[in-house]
Amino acid sequence: MVQCEMCGTEVSSPSRVKIEGAELDVCDECTDFGTELKTEDSSSSTSTKYSTSSSGSSSSSSSNSSSSGSANSGSSRRRDMFDEMDEIAQDFDDQIRSARESNGLSQTELAQQLNEKASLIRKLEQGNSLPSDDVREKLESALSIDLSAGGSSDETEWSSGSSEGSYTLGDVVQRKD
Repeated sequence: MVQCEMCGTEVSSPSRVKIEGAELDVCDECTDFGTELKTEDSSSSTSTKYSTSSSGSSSSSSSNSSSSGSANSGSSRRRDMFDEMDEIAQDFDDQIRSARESNGLSQTELAQQLNEKASLIRKLEQGNSLPSDDVREKLESALSIDLSAGGSSDETEWSSGSSEGSYTLGDVVQRKD
C-alpha cells in the first residue's frame, strides 16, 4: 500500500492531484485540495517527451523503471545538494567582530588582510549580509574561528509516525480547518 503524500494515510489506489503547482499522490479526502490529473495522458506524454523514436522510448522507460525501483528500495532517504552544505552559525556577526577585536585589527586592516572591501566586513559584522563560501573560508583561517552551525541535523529534529522513516507533508504541516 502507498501513503498519501498529504496526510500520510495508507491508500491502495491514490489519485494524482496537482496542488499549488506540485503533483502529489493523495487519498480521496485530500483530492479536494487540488485538481485531479488524468494518469493516461501524463504517462503517454512523459514516455514520448524525451525520446526521438517509439522503440527507443519503450526500451528507455523500461530500463528507467527497473533502475529507479532498485535505487529506491536500497536507500532510505534521497540525497540532495543541501546535504553537502554547511550551515552558518546564527551569531556569525558577533563571532567575526569579537575575533577581529581580540586580534587587535580594525575593519579596514582585516579587509586588507583578506583582500576584500572594508564595507563587506562592516556588513558582515552588522549581520546585514551573509559571507560567501570564499569569504567564510578566509575569515575562518585568518581569525581562527569556526562559523559553521555545527551539529544540528534536521533528521534528528523530526519524528514520523510511520515505521518506514519516510516523511509526508502531513507529518510537517498543520491544517487550518
